[in-house]
Amino acid sequence: MLSADRLWALGAMSGTSLDGVDAAMIETDGEVIHGFGPTAYRPYTAQEQAVLAAALGKWPGDDLDAAARLVEAAHLEVLGRFDGAGIVGFHGQTLTHDPQGRGTHQLGDGEALAQGLGLPVVWDFRSADIQLGGEGAPLAPFFHFACAKWIGATAPIAFLNLGGVGNLTWVDPSYARPEATGALLAFDTGPANAPINDLMMARRNEPFDRDGALARRGRVVQGALELFLDEPYFLRMPPKSLDRDTFADMIGLVGELGDGDAVATLTGMSAAAVLRGMEHCPSPPTRLLVTGGGRHNPVMMDMLRAALDCPVDPVEAVGLDGDMLEAQAFAHLAVRVARGLPTSCASTTGVRAAVSGGTISRPDKTTTARGAG
Repeated sequence: MLSADRLWALGAMSGTSLDGVDAAMIETDGEVIHGFGPTAYRPYTAQEQAVLAAALGKWPGDDLDAAARLVEAAHLEVLGRFDGAGIVGFHGQTLTHDPQGRGTHQLGDGEALAQGLGLPVVWDFRSADIQLGGEGAPLAPFFHFACAKWIGATAPIAFLNLGGVGNLTWVDPSYARPEATGALLAFDTGPANAPINDLMMARRNEPFDRDGALARRGRVVQGALELFLDEPYFLRMPPKSLDRDTFADMIGLVGELGDGDAVATLTGMSAAAVLRGMEHCPSPPTRLLVTGGGRHNPVMMDMLRAALDCPVDPVEAVGLDGDMLEAQAFAHLAVRVARGLPTSCASTTGVRAAVSGGTISRPDKTTTARGAG
């Protein structure tokens, strides 16, 4: 088990938007953020995105050799650019997430990365949580708690990640530890960028709606929005989580619309899902800090600002890096796993007991499974 001393940790994240691999270093003891280090980004080419998209929904045992080689090579390439890390947090590429059924599947072999990098690698963060009855997601909330402390927050705030899926973390920074009852509430709000990106690629061969330009030219069709909000998911109490394609039929709801109206309506759906999620917060947050690619969409941000009573700002407003927050989160979580500290709890994933998830692979080929409550 790692000592309580702080060290430089390196984290990597390849999200459900399939845009590329983010990598970042932070200095941490797994509890307190002591400093932020260098970052890097390795985009996926259009051909690589097609390989990964074809693998979505697949499980171990399916034909995934090409996608696995791609994920591991891309991570080795970007992580190999860094010096000075003592440990690596490797999330892998989520292909499917079914916590109430078969479980969850993140593609990528942490042991292969450990050998390639010559560093201990923490990976398979989600399985132990699911085995103890949790949703296995979201996992960034314990890092959000550390971020709230780092920015000096004294009253409840919320972090909203707008990636392929949206997820919300409500934080009360008055507590000493993230696993304390009342310190956190976290859950997936609904789809965010994934359906917009999928529609843009299908109709215009473009990866996303840059600057919300197409959505701005369209209008939100209320009938489609109301049908979307009738989904039973929005009635479930958190914690709760989603697969990237749980709401794949959203595109069908806008199938008869022109491009502008379709993208505007999908954007409105993603924002409305966040607003429904905000209703679950134990108390109104004093501020909503937005991370992930969706914070670059001014139409999405304007929709949130118009409907919420609290300020809505990108995380850069408080000195954080919204492009790298998830990579930094898995660096932080890697240190927590190595120290035997919990990485999720009942209020973040619904797990029965606070659990330290993850597997540690070392360059000497030894592997340690963790996850005791």
